[in-house]
Amino acid sequence: MKTKLLGAFILTLLLISCKEKTQETTSNSNLSTTENFQPDWIAKVGAKDFQVEEKTYWVNDYGIKNDTTALNTEAIQKAIDDCAKNGGGTVSFQPGIYLSGSIFVKEGVHLEIPKGVEIRGSQNIEDYPEIDTRVAGIEMKWPAALINVRNQKNVKIDGEGLVNGQGKVFWDYYWNLRKEYEPKGLRWIVDYDAKRPRTFLISNSENVFLQELNIQKAGFWTIQVLYSQYITVDGVTIRNNIGGHGPSTDGVDIDSSKWILVQNCDIDCNDDNFCLKAGRDWDGQRVDKPTEYVVIRDCIARAGSGLFTIGSETAGDVRHVYASNIKGLGTKNGLNVKSAITRGGTVEDVYLENIEMDSVRTFIEVSMNWNPSYSYSKLPEGYDIDSVPKRWKTLLKEVKPKEKGIPTFKDISLYNIEVRGAKRAINVNGLENSYITNFNLKDVHIQAATAGQINYSKNWTLENVSLKTDDHSKVKIENSPGVQLPDSLYIQ
Repeated sequence: MKTKLLGAFILTLLLISCKEKTQETTSNSNLSTTENFQPDWIAKVGAKDFQVEEKTYWVNDYGIKNDTTALNTEAIQKAIDDCAKNGGGTVSFQPGIYLSGSIFVKEGVHLEIPKGVEIRGSQNIEDYPEIDTRVAGIEMKWPAALINVRNQKNVKIDGEGLVNGQGKVFWDYYWNLRKEYEPKGLRWIVDYDAKRPRTFLISNSENVFLQELNIQKAGFWTIQVLYSQYITVDGVTIRNNIGGHGPSTDGVDIDSSKWILVQNCDIDCNDDNFCLKAGRDWDGQRVDKPTEYVVIRDCIARAGSGLFTIGSETAGDVRHVYASNIKGLGTKNGLNVKSAITRGGTVEDVYLENIEMDSVRTFIEVSMNWNPSYSYSKLPEGYDIDSVPKRWKTLLKEVKPKEKGIPTFKDISLYNIEVRGAKRAINVNGLENSYITNFNLKDVHIQAATAGQINYSKNWTLENVSLKTDDHSKVKIENSPGVQLPDSLYIQ
């Protein structure tokens, strides 16, 4: 009898032990997944190499004027058109400065901008013809970019030369319009009325390389990849704060596109350094195209609003994102996920690893109610809805039912992150009806002036995380079940 009782006791202990191990494995399942995070899709992103015809078309043979005040758009476009018509090849420039408005690169063309060449964007907005496109989340008429790839495939643009957007005239125009619009209650529309040229637009295209370029002074966004797939942006240097403070001069914007590779880039700008977008409000939900399967790696983010930003346009969903080996030097925010209660959409399956940040404003900045004066459109008294421009009507159209406008953020993992000299560690704010769920941090170490807060979030998993604050504060946690930061996390 004693032997049977002893055996039953041992069996009970074994069962309890097995159950505890099973629970431990389950509770740490996200971490074990992120630690070995190498999904098959990472190897599939980016453009695939293709053969370019050997013939070179020199733009200088098409009536280029050796005068930096003379517009050479027509000659450059003629060289590109001839190259494409004859089966492709390389279009190149002799050393010099070339003033241009919008040019359009076509299938099979390798546009080369060699060392010693500077393409200067015209400062006359009339030299950028309006096209059907999407800007800041809505489809509308907007000036074409300086260099465009639209509805094409198999295109290369590269070289060690300089593409100078000469954007200051457009920056000044924007700031002056802000001063005029804001007292009228029109902050929400000023960005759409202040039409300014992007520097590069890749739209509705496939298999495009943008490589080894030096770009500066964008009038608006520097590189927008829109409604495209299998695109590579590699080795690009962006300097947009030369000679002023360029508003909305994002670095690289991936907009409702998929299978995108961004690598070896060095960006200094005034807004988001690397940004993923998928449409705004009612119009974004109508288009309903996600941004997905995106890899950003081996990059530097200098001045700018976000080392890695998702949003604020989230209507079509952003998912399957991998960012690795990025340094943030003086960037305002590290991970910046933002949306609004009229956007809708889901942000999910986002993974960041091997990130270093120095002198950032906030390490993790997450908001579902971002920048209300810009995000929410309301027509002031004295305006007639029937007489305002179409883009105003687009922004004023309500999302119905309202619940469709509530965004969802979930399944975000950060691994091997070092943060030094931050002003604030964490500022995460969900909504009462949309909690931010499943944040996973492993091997994350933060030094900041103050700790910050977490509100309306749940299910955080932490392993080997530390936080040292100058003011010895702790993260304020409210309305966040399953979010616990133990005292052992804080370093005094």
